[in-house]
Amino acid sequence: MIRRTAAGTRANPDRFRFVDLVAEATSEVSARPVRLLASVIGTVLGVSALIATIGLSQTSAHQIAEQFDSRAGTHALVAPATVAGPSGTQVPLTTLRWDAATQISRISGVEQAALLSQLALGERVVSAVSVDDPSAPQIQQPRVYAASPDIVLAAGASMVAGRMFDSGHDHRADRVAVVSARAAARLGVADIASQPSVFIGDTSYAVIGIYDNARNDGELQDAVIVPTATGRVDFGLGSPDEVLVQLAPHSGPILSAQGPLALSPNEPDTIVVSAPGGVSDLQSDVQSDLSVVFIVLSIVVLLAGGFGIANVTMLSVLERTPEIGLRRAVGATPRQIAAQFFAESVITGVLGGLIGSALGVLAIEIVAAAHHWSAVTNPGLAVAGVVLGAVVALVACTLPARRAARIEPVDALRGD
Repeated sequence: MIRRTAAGTRANPDRFRFVDLVAEATSEVSARPVRLLASVIGTVLGVSALIATIGLSQTSAHQIAEQFDSRAGTHALVAPATVAGPSGTQVPLTTLRWDAATQISRISGVEQAALLSQLALGERVVSAVSVDDPSAPQIQQPRVYAASPDIVLAAGASMVAGRMFDSGHDHRADRVAVVSARAAARLGVADIASQPSVFIGDTSYAVIGIYDNARNDGELQDAVIVPTATGRVDFGLGSPDEVLVQLAPHSGPILSAQGPLALSPNEPDTIVVSAPGGVSDLQSDVQSDLSVVFIVLSIVVLLAGGFGIANVTMLSVLERTPEIGLRRAVGATPRQIAAQFFAESVITGVLGGLIGSALGVLAIEIVAAAHHWSAVTNPGLAVAGVVLGAVVALVACTLPARRAARIEPVDALRGD
């Protein structure tokens, strides 16, 4: 039926509504399963490869970050800055307060902080017996330190026997000590249950624990440690030498910026912080290069899928030329012919995107499980895969649809 507008001009009848377009496209797609399979395979391969490569890129980047974090420097030292003295010795510009470890522990990223000071022994000898026997073989002397109770944790060490001294021992200046496993072996201290002692000079210190694996300070691997207050009373310790800090990965820059201000707000230049940097350039370069490789691979695979869809659609146009001519002869416009091919391609692309997204996510989970990784998948990635499948199909169908729209009824029916 032909209707007239208010101005009296004739308008084209709406013979092919959107609902009719979708119904016709769906019917045509389902009626040709072989062609549908060929089109879907191209989309499935393209989308699944894209989803898998992006997901595996994120997963592998996460694993790389974990590997770098596990090896990142987490040890830092905070100490007074020094200048060369008259005799060539290093003279500190300031002294640390006894609450320096507490101040440092309040900084973000600091997991443990402990005071550490090496004690000057003079002529005193460290031994496991109180009698000086000149005929006894000489052993290498362990270093003797005064430290706060958190020193074992700050050094990344662990107690292998006994216990660490606590704040009560420190407050009372008890003569107790913890000994490294290496020093304990040389001194003959093995059984904590027998309440052994070590002698520093003529003074006895009860050994209450043995520690090992001091990762953050190699010198503590061969040492005897007494409480800080004990070092002040027995050795005349005037101020702490340094603060040993255990950091979270990549927290070094924060400590470097805030540590001097926390300990010496008026003269921060008198405090030196030796801390690792943040995310290393190597880690950033590796992750960046890996992402570029995966993106390029994804684009290549996606283009291959788009070309596959375009080829199948072009073959469909050639195969259906008589049908297109007949539709044109009964009144279908070029726009309606093109719209049908676009609709068929979009339906195929959405179907391929759904299957491809599912297969891509499944591939990520399988690869992650095989390597004992933690799979990193973005829920929005699957939705994007479906949308991308439709968009790629729509773009790939542009030339075939335009060719179909230019077919003239007479030429199509003559078979030219």
